[in-house]
Amino acid sequence: MSDQTLDLRRSLQILRRHKLLVAAFAALGLAAGLGFAILRPPMLTSTATVVLPSSLHDISTQVFIATSDPVLEGALRTIGSSESPAALRSAIQVKNVTTNIISISAPGKVAAQAERTADAVANSYVAFVNSPSRPGPRAQARILQLAEAGGATEPSKLKRWLTYGGLGALAGLVIGATIVLATRRRDRRLQERDEIADSIGVPVLTSVRADHHPTDAPGWRRLFEDYQPGVVDAWRLRKALRQLWPFGVDEGNAEAGGGCSLAVLSLSSDPQALALGPQLAAFAASLGIPTTLIVGPQQDTNATAMLRTACTAPLEPSARSGNLRVTVSDQYHAGRPLPADGLAVVIAVVDGEKPQVAATMRATATVLAVSAGAVTAEQLARVATSAASDGREIAGTLVANPDPADHTTGRVPELSRPARRRMPTRMTGEYAGTK
Repeated sequence: MSDQTLDLRRSLQILRRHKLLVAAFAALGLAAGLGFAILRPPMLTSTATVVLPSSLHDISTQVFIATSDPVLEGALRTIGSSESPAALRSAIQVKNVTTNIISISAPGKVAAQAERTADAVANSYVAFVNSPSRPGPRAQARILQLAEAGGATEPSKLKRWLTYGGLGALAGLVIGATIVLATRRRDRRLQERDEIADSIGVPVLTSVRADHHPTDAPGWRRLFEDYQPGVVDAWRLRKALRQLWPFGVDEGNAEAGGGCSLAVLSLSSDPQALALGPQLAAFAASLGIPTTLIVGPQQDTNATAMLRTACTAPLEPSARSGNLRVTVSDQYHAGRPLPADGLAVVIAVVDGEKPQVAATMRATATVLAVSAGAVTAEQLARVATSAASDGREIAGTLVANPDPADHTTGRVPELSRPARRRMPTRMTGEYAGTK
């Protein structure tokens, strides 16, 4: 919700829901990092070493002198470069190897360039500290090994790929997470069951998967004939039927009473929720309950066009089809009674912005079918208001495809009447009825 504080818990929930998008950004960052490492070859490095007298006590001073302007200016004159001493200072690396040996490393696009730069700095340093005109005692430094003798080295390709690839993936991860949090923070669509229930004060009866939403008439026919929910979803549908079907859901108990009709309302902007009504009807038929699936009058006829087409022909003979009948509203007008025996499931789709529940077929009970993350509180409130204006009470909500990270239940607690406080009596000052 837009009014919620974007705390750590909510941020993690948002990122978990959009983990594929964040992972895509991380993959792009990884590819960009690897591409940079491959297309831009690494700089070669060459190192020259200088040895100083063992009696020298302050090697750090010599490291500072090796990177001073006079030394670097002499090296730049040797290699014939016009860059500044500061630029050369930022490119080279001078460090003490032991208490009397320093190393001077320089980069270059080719080995000869790196070797020439490192040797020029080393020779300039030796000439500077050994110069008779230099104030103070001479350091008596000498070249231990020229860079030309040691050759240039290239960084490990694997290490370079891991470094740039890892940095690219991390950058992509941060960018993706930032974009997701910035764009989804104001997303008003309801994700959790408790949010859906609290929006209109109607409890969530059950939540099941509806991932395979049919898009054509043959797909709906396969759902009627072959729908087999998993163990968890089957148990949840059974519990929902127990609340909505007053005569029991056990096999062989279909003749325990009269008929019951159930209107399943969904929104035209939420196509996945449309499958919940047919799934409930197919499951009820599999339990031995005579069930009729009716595509009633629709506010949005386009949303149920393929489902209506699938219901125009009888089902193929099977154990389930003996208990399941599919039809359209032309055979059951709003003013005529629904089937007297068994369960009738009426499918109706309304517009979430301007719902007209009165234009749909009336049934004994009415439930809402919504998908997690597909509807807003305002849309549900409009549907509930339209139903109330037509004298219908929404008995509960069916949720399709709940978020795996959602641990809420969608139960709406009943508000109990506060106990009436006893007033003290006039004579004793004690509460009436107390001993």
